[in-house]
Amino acid sequence: MPYTEFVAGWISGALGLVVGHPIDTVKVRLQTQSKYRGILDCIVKTHKKETILGFFKGMSFPVGIVAVSNSLMFGSYSNALLYITGTECKDWKNPPQNHQVFLAGCFSGIVQVYFTAPVDLIKVRLQNQTESFQKKAKSDNLQARYRGPVHCVLSIYKAEGITGLYRGSTALILRDVPTLGLYFLTYEVLCKWMTGDGEIPDPWTMLFAGGCAGTVSWAAANPMDVIKSRLQMDGMQGVRYRGILDCISKSIEQEGFRVLCKGLTVNSLRAFPVNAVTFLSYEKLLQTL
Repeated sequence: MPYTEFVAGWISGALGLVVGHPIDTVKVRLQTQSKYRGILDCIVKTHKKETILGFFKGMSFPVGIVAVSNSLMFGSYSNALLYITGTECKDWKNPPQNHQVFLAGCFSGIVQVYFTAPVDLIKVRLQNQTESFQKKAKSDNLQARYRGPVHCVLSIYKAEGITGLYRGSTALILRDVPTLGLYFLTYEVLCKWMTGDGEIPDPWTMLFAGGCAGTVSWAAANPMDVIKSRLQMDGMQGVRYRGILDCISKSIEQEGFRVLCKGLTVNSLRAFPVNAVTFLSYEKLLQTL
């Protein structure tokens, strides 16, 4: 039934978030802060200053919300595919065509973004908060501005209004819509390639295809992910960028084209296990439900 896609997406999204959040924290900090020399330097400094808990900053807020986001992503994808093809998306004996999978994936990206934009903004700002609010809550200290997710939401709303909560959402749309099409396409193509005609993929195939889907889509998304993160951090103390093109131009001017590859390695490292777990749990939950 259609609702089972949403339930399976909810649970698998929560599992994937828990697996990948520590690496995501490192990725966000590398993309938005210039004080780190690389992945290991960021990991060492974060652990030294904030202990292991520093890698889980910002997770309490999205763990439930991202589960909803994942539910929307998988649910809208499955139902869009059902509408396009007229057949169940998990009918391995009659798999959808590649262009149908891609279109359904793009549609899921559109649905997901409008819900996740504020959540992603809060996550990014909390992940970049390297100081304790209780110890260093000063008006000029951007690294100790928020007490937690609720305080972060209220602070942004008070300072910038409802539009402040959607800062960077256009970049998020440009990142997620095409890459989610690629995400589902990669998974379906690899599953069909590694499995006999009409057969259901085994768990190892699902793990591998899901991991590859995550890695490929995040590699494609990384340049816009950098811009999205910078736009989301903008506004905390003045506004540096007038929009996406201005952010791209200034970032490249200051740091060269390599700036668009910031976080690519850590993004890829995070994407494989997270999406391997997400797809496997999603498929198994569908079979169970």
